[in-house]
Amino acid sequence: MNIAKDLDKYISLVDVELRAAINKKNIYNTKIYDAMEYSLFTGGKRLRPIFAIKSYELFDDDLDKILPFAIAIEMIHTYSLIHDDLPSMDNDDLRRGKPTNHKVFGEAMAILAGDGLLNFAFEIMSNYSLNNMGSLIENNRNIRAIREIANYSGCNGMIGGQVLDILSNYDKMDEESLIYMYSTKTAALIQASIISGAIIGGACEEELESLRDFGLNLGLAYQIKDDLLDFNEDKSINKFTYLRYHSLEDAERKVEILSQKAINALDLLENRNTESLKSLTKLLINREI
Repeated sequence: MNIAKDLDKYISLVDVELRAAINKKNIYNTKIYDAMEYSLFTGGKRLRPIFAIKSYELFDDDLDKILPFAIAIEMIHTYSLIHDDLPSMDNDDLRRGKPTNHKVFGEAMAILAGDGLLNFAFEIMSNYSLNNMGSLIENNRNIRAIREIANYSGCNGMIGGQVLDILSNYDKMDEESLIYMYSTKTAALIQASIISGAIIGGACEEELESLRDFGLNLGLAYQIKDDLLDFNEDKSINKFTYLRYHSLEDAERKVEILSQKAINALDLLENRNTESLKSLTKLLINREI
């Protein structure tokens, strides 16, 4: 399998769906849509929607059922990045090599762009669910997927992790708290993507639990790999990372252990073709940027 070519195909698909979904400008709301579009299309990897699609494809091949949820997750992810970059949060000037949203549109508009994307995500998922009401089983899957995404992106998930990140600037963070922050701020939305895709596809409860484990271990490995890649920059600003408590060699071993746990979780999915997810896992863990 040519995983890079495969990813390019899904990135293009997600981009087309995002542009179609967000094409609702009128003479009064142009500025907010411009701000949302700016951050949506600044070269993101689309990892989370791709994970939703790949997880769904373990069980079904009708992509029309998963795409609304996949692009909604990308909107939630993008809103979180806009807010993370704000002066009151990480105070970043650049994102993916381009000026951050508040540097282009101002702080107030950036806040509203993030708010807009979050609300837009749930509008898309709920509209799809209402307009495509089928069997009771299918309707329940849609509702459950929306609930999972809300839980993983909320105060017990991504937002909760961001709170810990902010507090780490004022209080000493121990390693246990750091891992909890990683499992919520980073891994949670990856889990949301994987689990929602599997739910829409029709996974059973045992399969969902294996995929939860896959997403958690992958998310932790992904974040620690980021710590390794950003070591010099993070050290210069005294940022709390996994490398505050461990050597580079130990962190590299931890990435290997966690990624192997992720792959082992996929092996529990009997009679499912998980090779694509395994290839994507290895690609992410071995990346150099």
